[in-house]
Amino acid sequence: MTTDTRAPWMRALSLVAVTTAGLTLAGCSLLPTFGGGTATRDDSGEVVEGNDSTDVFTLQVGDCLNDATASETVETIPTVPCSEPHDSEIYASYILPGDTFPGSDAVIEQADAACLEAFPGFVGIDYSDSIYYYSYYFPTEGSWANGDREVLCTIYDEAGQVTGSLENIGR
Repeated sequence: MTTDTRAPWMRALSLVAVTTAGLTLAGCSLLPTFGGGTATRDDSGEVVEGNDSTDVFTLQVGDCLNDATASETVETIPTVPCSEPHDSEIYASYILPGDTFPGSDAVIEQADAACLEAFPGFVGIDYSDSIYYYSYYFPTEGSWANGDREVLCTIYDEAGQVTGSLENIGR
């Protein structure tokens, strides 16, 4: 699974680099049993105890992450309860259609569109009016071959960590 953690205006400048890196390092889901674990959750599914190496395939909408230093291709992500300082929060999930990998450019285009569309429903205002940014984790060609179709949309503050959920923050 790959992530794009740049501000939207920088994402366009680095699309070729992300695509190349994603294709080069596209084995993230080939080794999901090595090292990744799960965060401790309560009955509602909320993270109550973080994990420094949560398997990306166990992440859920509502999870808060410390992923500011994540590489472009990841297998594990540090998770924390949202009540603790964190870098980002997963606000939406989108399943990409199709059996054949559509190519990195198409995956990125669909991920970007899906996350942009879901943003106002989570934050409470349009993306263009918000002080927050979004990014996403998306399948690589290698993880797609293993059945990965999920895009995870994340919201973050470029100024640094936040404490608490950004759901319905309205700014």
